[in-house]
Amino acid sequence: MNIGYIRVSCEDQNIDRQLEGVSVDKTFIDRLSGIDINRHQYQLMLEFIREGDTLFVHSMDRLSRNLDDLRSIVQILVSKGIKVKFVKENLVFTGEDSAMSILLLSLMGAFAEFERAIIRERQKEGIDIAKKKGLYKGRKRSLNPSQIEELKIKISNGNTKTSVAREYKISRRAVYNYI
Repeated sequence: MNIGYIRVSCEDQNIDRQLEGVSVDKTFIDRLSGIDINRHQYQLMLEFIREGDTLFVHSMDRLSRNLDDLRSIVQILVSKGIKVKFVKENLVFTGEDSAMSILLLSLMGAFAEFERAIIRERQKEGIDIAKKKGLYKGRKRSLNPSQIEELKIKISNGNTKTSVAREYKISRRAVYNYI
């Protein structure tokens, strides 16, 4: 089977261009950061994909923005008899890869990791400048004041922070910040 994996960083990003023109039997789509491999659809894809299948990914940075994770993911997949094809880079990994292919994986993966670090650095610089000018007010709160009160009541009534976080579609860290 030809399996497609698509990842975008947020909900409003367009996924159409990633595997355009690639014929796949099943596609898994994640809409969150590539820095972490704990992504729901990625995990489902790992459970679904089998020996002899080919995994199509638009580019290396869509699979991971961390070089160690990228190399590990490719190694795990090819050790299970799965081909990994990066469409944009036109690279295929089978487990019988040349030294040049492995070098390209490492170099391009390092560039993806570097690019993410630069983006975060620029973002921090912009926020620092905006704070100095009094323009930065932080991230908008996910819950309104009445929802925050409901949340506090639920916690005081014995509901777990995890269940409350899931109900309000926020992180546990956010629950702690609200209480």
